[in-house]
Amino acid sequence: MNKAQLVDALTARLGDRRAATSAVDAMVEVIVDAVGRGETVTLTGFGVFEPRRRAPRTARNPRTGDTVPVGETVVPSFRPGAAFKERVAASEAAAANATSAPRRTERAATSTATRTTIPPDTAAAPAAAAAPAKKAAAPKKGAASAKKPARRKAAAEK
Repeated sequence: MNKAQLVDALTARLGDRRAATSAVDAMVEVIVDAVGRGETVTLTGFGVFEPRRRAPRTARNPRTGDTVPVGETVVPSFRPGAAFKERVAASEAAAANATSAPRRTERAATSTATRTTIPPDTAAAPAAAAAPAKKAAAPKKGAASAKKPARRKAAAEK
């Protein structure tokens, strides 16, 4: 369900589309403003909107393979309430449309299974640099340049 569908569902209950639209917009705005100020918004039976602090970390640029420091940041977070979780768990429709989350245990098992032990005499040697990723193919020059003059001519003739 997207925002327009949510407004339609509220319109069916309230009878007034303008009131439904303003209710959805106002609720989203209040939640975003409160979480943006560092406050927690608790809707009993539904869930909790709150800011969460992410620790600084080291990421990797997928294009070049270089490591990049990522500073501490604050992100919005949502924790569903107990009643909400129970309702979704009991729903056959939700089970039919549910998507699977990526399995983190497989990823961790794969990375530990492929590790090798480094002999003590080579431990002080610098690690080899990661190979840079392949660059994306450049767009064809002939195709793009052929279209541009035609558009300019059409615009000039009007």
